[in-house]
Amino acid sequence: MIIYIILSSFAIMIASLVGVTLLWKGAGEFVEKNLKYLVSLSAGVFIVLAFQMVSETLEHSIGALQSILWIVAGALGAYIVFKLLPTFHHHHDVRSEDQPHSQLDVRSIIVGDGIHNVADGILLASSFALSPVLGAITTASVFFHEIVQEISEFFVMKQAGYSTKKALAINFVVSSTILIGSVGAFLLLEQFEKLEVPLLGVSAGVFLLVVLFDLIPHSVRHSKERVHHIVHLVCFMIGIGLMASVIALSPHMHDHEAHDDHLEELHDDH
Repeated sequence: MIIYIILSSFAIMIASLVGVTLLWKGAGEFVEKNLKYLVSLSAGVFIVLAFQMVSETLEHSIGALQSILWIVAGALGAYIVFKLLPTFHHHHDVRSEDQPHSQLDVRSIIVGDGIHNVADGILLASSFALSPVLGAITTASVFFHEIVQEISEFFVMKQAGYSTKKALAINFVVSSTILIGSVGAFLLLEQFEKLEVPLLGVSAGVFLLVVLFDLIPHSVRHSKERVHHIVHLVCFMIGIGLMASVIALSPHMHDHEAHDDHLEELHDDH
């Protein structure tokens, strides 16, 4: 089973490259010209992602107070850490040298995505523990989910001044954190299960912080005329609709339920 888990994890990691690469080859010039609007689309994607993680945290935690504490800890922790630490240094393409860079700080997105990927890895391993078929379904679900998320992160990184190569490299490295959750959960399933709620709660808090205090204010700063407000709002709504559709068509939540039932059966057997 470990072979299936590792192969599935690598397939999901490849999503971080496939979606962005295909997009860049087909619409690179369009993306460059409309980054400020695509950041608003990304905000819509991330707000849905954050609320999904909030929902899952509430569903699988002992009580609502525990969930809220983890979410607040994630947001507050990210805010404090990134206020105290210097910003990442980045390099940009020659083409973007004459373009003003925004004040977007992608570190919170990188950290939140890494934590979330570990949680997805735990879900993946526990799904394969239930059955290979459920594991394959979960892999497909997370794969398509990841494509939309990584494309959104790419837009934010480009707007922040990162080169295409560096943005792709960071996306791939961060995606590799899924191996921590999947392989770790395979070796120590019950111990890693205890980390799932904290991981979801903290990553939800980080993403909420990113959307409410970075991405949305960024869009507002770039809305100098009424027509710009409308375009940013439309892009934001498209992002919400896109991610909501992916989640609605995904068996992600049902996988959690089946996985929880399976764990209860394992405990009963012992």
